[in-house]
Amino acid sequence: MSSPVLDLAGNSVPQAQILGYGRSGLVIRVENAALKIPLRYIRSSDDEVEINTEVIQREQEAYRRLGQCEGVVACLGMSEKSTLLALMERGDLRSYIAKNRPSRLLQLSWFRETARTLSRIHNRRVIVADISSRNLLLNADLSITICDFTESSILPLTANIEAANDNGYSIQTDIGQLGAVMYEVITGEQCEFNLFGDGVSDGRAAWPRRETLPCTQNVWLGPIIARCWTEGGFRNAHCLSEALASAACLEEHPGSRAEVMGGWLRAAYSMVFGR
Repeated sequence: MSSPVLDLAGNSVPQAQILGYGRSGLVIRVENAALKIPLRYIRSSDDEVEINTEVIQREQEAYRRLGQCEGVVACLGMSEKSTLLALMERGDLRSYIAKNRPSRLLQLSWFRETARTLSRIHNRRVIVADISSRNLLLNADLSITICDFTESSILPLTANIEAANDNGYSIQTDIGQLGAVMYEVITGEQCEFNLFGDGVSDGRAAWPRRETLPCTQNVWLGPIIARCWTEGGFRNAHCLSEALASAACLEEHPGSRAEVMGGWLRAAYSMVFGR
C-alpha cells in the first residue's frame, strides 16, 4: 500500500517501508538499515522541504559531534539530504511497551543504560532536548539506544555543561524528560514533561510546575522520578545513574532494602533542607 509521503526521488513510499516520522523527518527501511530523509508530502512546497532538509543537516552536526558514542544509534553515513542509521529491530520503546509488559529488572536496565548514555552525550557537550519513549529504540536483544537529535543543542567543547542553558534547555531538562519516560514505562500511562505549558511567549523552554506532572506516590521508583522532576534534584545524569544502580541492587538483593531506602531518604532530606 502506498503512502502520502515521498522519497528523495519524489516517489510514494510504500507503507510497509516506513519505520516512523516526525515533524520534519521520515525514516524508511532500506535493506538492513534505516534512512532518515526530509519529510515531504505530495502537496509540500519546495520551501517546506528545504526547511526539513536543513533540520536533517543540523541533526547531522550532532551525530558528528557524538561520533561513536555508546548507547546512541549508530550513524552509518550521511549525504546532503539523508542520514543512514543502524536498524533497531524492535522499534521504539513506546510501541514495545504498548504490547509487552517488561519485568522490573528489564525496565531498570533500560533506565540505567539511558542515564549512562545521557551522561556520555552531555560529556560531549550536547543537550538532547527531546527525550521521549518515541525516541528510544530497542535492538533485537532489547538493548536500548537514543536517537533523534533534531532539537538538540550543540555547545562549545569548553562549555560548563552543568551550568549551560540554551533557551531554557539544559542537562536538567534532559533529566526531567527521562523521568517522564520512566513514569510511562512503569505505569503504562503517557506523561508529558511540557517545557512550554505555561504560555511563555518568548519561545524559551521553562521548567514545568510540579502540579502539571502526575503524583509519584506509591509508584515504583517514585522518589527517583520525583527528583528528576525537581530542577537540580540530580546534579547530572551520572548521579541519576548511580541512584538507579542502587535501585537495581535493591531489586536483585531485597535484603539491602533498608540501606538503600535510607540513602534515598537522606538524599531527599538534603535536597529539601539543604543539609
